Amino acid sequence: MTTRPVTLREVAKLAGVSIATASKALNGQPQVRASTRDRVLRAAEQLNFSPNTLAQGLITQRSGTVGLLTSDLEGRFSIPILMGAEDAFGSDQTSVFLCDARGDNVREKHHLRALLSRRVDGLIVVGARPDARPSLGELPVPVIYAYAPSEDPSDLSLVTDNIGGGRLAVDHLIRHGRRRIAHITGDATYGAAQDRATGALARLAEEGLELAGDQVWFGNWSEAWGRGATRMLLQRDPEIDAVFAGSDEIARGVLDVLHQEKLDVPSQVAVIGFDNWNILAANARPPLSTIDMNLEQLGRLAAQRLFAAIGGTLGSGTETVPCRLITRESTAPVS
Repeated sequence: MTTRPVTLREVAKLAGVSIATASKALNGQPQVRASTRDRVLRAAEQLNFSPNTLAQGLITQRSGTVGLLTSDLEGRFSIPILMGAEDAFGSDQTSVFLCDARGDNVREKHHLRALLSRRVDGLIVVGARPDARPSLGELPVPVIYAYAPSEDPSDLSLVTDNIGGGRLAVDHLIRHGRRRIAHITGDATYGAAQDRATGALARLAEEGLELAGDQVWFGNWSEAWGRGATRMLLQRDPEIDAVFAGSDEIARGVLDVLHQEKLDVPSQVAVIGFDNWNILAANARPPLSTIDMNLEQLGRLAAQRLFAAIGGTLGSGTETVPCRLITRESTAPVS
C-alpha cells in the first residue's frame, strides 16, 4: 500500500504558519524567527515530511517570481488582476513579471520561453476577452487561467460570472420600480455579451416582464454604438424607463442620446452599465451605476490557487467569481 506524501501545506497548517513561512523555515532562510523555525521543524518531523517531498513541490528551487502573461494590450483587465495577485502574493514574498502578448501567438510563445528561462515558479494567463482560449499544455510549472478560461477542462480557470452580472443589473432596475427595461450590448460573438443578456432575460422572465424594444441590441463595444442603438430603441419603444448597457462605454453613448432627447436620468430613464471602468463611470453625467467584474478579487484568487499549486495542490475545472453592484446616481427609485 502506497502512502500519500505529506505536503508543505500540511506542515504549515500544523505549525500554524503560512506556506511561504514554512518553506523559508525548512530552507534555513534567515528572515524566519528561531521560535517559528523550531515549530515548523517539529511539525515536519511529526508528519515525516521529507526533503524529497519538498523538492517535488518545487519549493527548494523556488525563485520567488511568477509570470503574468496577458493578451490585454490596454491593461483594462490585466492590471486589476495583476494588482489583486500582487496583494495576495505579498510584495516581500513574490514578484510578478507582466508580459503582454498583444493577442499574437508568436509573441506569446516568446514571452513564455522568456518567463520559463527566468525560472518563474508558476504562471497566471489572462485573456483579452472572456472566451475560452487554447491551453498552453504541459509545462514544468503550474498555470492558472484567469478571465479567459482554458479550453482544456483539466486546467484550472477562474472567470467572471457574466450571467450573474446580467441578472444583478436587471434585478437592481426592477427593485427600483422599472418595468420597461431595454438591453444594449456589444459584439454578439463575445461569450460575455451572450451571458450578460442571458442573465438579464432570465431575471425579466421571473417577473413576467418583456424586454423593451423586443430584442437585445448587439453591436460594437463603443459609445458610438450606444448612441446609435439608443436612437433606434427610442423610435421602436419610446416608453422605456431603463437601459441595461453591456459596458460602461456603451452606457456613456446611451446617456448622450437621453440628454439630447431631454429625457432626464434617472427620473425618466435609469441607466446601468457593466465593467465599473472608473474613468468612464464615475465621470459620466450623472455618475453611472454599473456592475463590477471583481477583477482584483479574481486576481487574488488566481494567486492563491497558484500558490497552492506551487505547494503541490493544483486543481482543475472552472471557478466562477461573482460580480458586484456599484450604485451611483444614474439609477434611482421611480418617485
